[in-house]
Amino acid sequence: MQQTAHSGCHREIVSIDDVFFSYEHKTVIDGLNFKVLERDFVGLIGSNGAGKTTLLRMIVGLLKPTRGEIRLFGEPLSTFRDWERIGYVPQKNSLNPLFPATVREVVTSGLYGKKNMFRRLSKAQLSKADDALYAMRIEDLADRRIGQLSGGQQQRVFLARALINNPELLILDEPTVGIDAETQAGFFRMIRHMHQHHHITFMMVSHDMDMVQSYLGEEAIQRSGSLSFYVKHTHTPEDCRETDLTHSMQQLRESMEVLT
Repeated sequence: MQQTAHSGCHREIVSIDDVFFSYEHKTVIDGLNFKVLERDFVGLIGSNGAGKTTLLRMIVGLLKPTRGEIRLFGEPLSTFRDWERIGYVPQKNSLNPLFPATVREVVTSGLYGKKNMFRRLSKAQLSKADDALYAMRIEDLADRRIGQLSGGQQQRVFLARALINNPELLILDEPTVGIDAETQAGFFRMIRHMHQHHHITFMMVSHDMDMVQSYLGEEAIQRSGSLSFYVKHTHTPEDCRETDLTHSMQQLRESMEVLT
């Protein structure tokens, strides 16, 4: 079962057309077709080896499909260059705890891309970093080494990094692995708030079936192999107006109260 096109302002943000991915002669993703529409919240559930992380890594350009095409905002992945439109929070276990960077340096690194890799950041860009630190309630941790933080604090840092460019698409790969249950609950309340009040499309891999179904519904909208896609649409006309996350940082910060 595939999603149908929606009218109005809701564009296709991610288009996955007949995508295959094989690793060491094993097919991980087999002919996947899926569309993510503007302001969707997509939850991916599947067993280990189902291809959840592989799919996200293909979408952000870290892996190439064996066959098929992925388009971002209507443009083929092979020619897509506007990566600042996408925020990506990888799995927590991808972090080297000895990585010698401060919280501020990690968050600010989200401002660098191929377009400005060797340019000095402007005052306006540095102010964005301050806004992101403030919104995630980690401004007091700005000078701490990332490896010294708790799991919940680290995830706030990576979310701040992903949000710093006011992304249109936010991709989260098991963002609460290794975090205690209370912090997990707070994190999910926060991202639900972000989906409901800001102009962001979400794709999230999670192992928490109860959380996914409580927000996205009991039934998967589509299944492909061992992958299940749960989707919540936010497609009413009044939701079509653009909102600037940067100017809503106070509101977002208030939603972070549950994490402290």
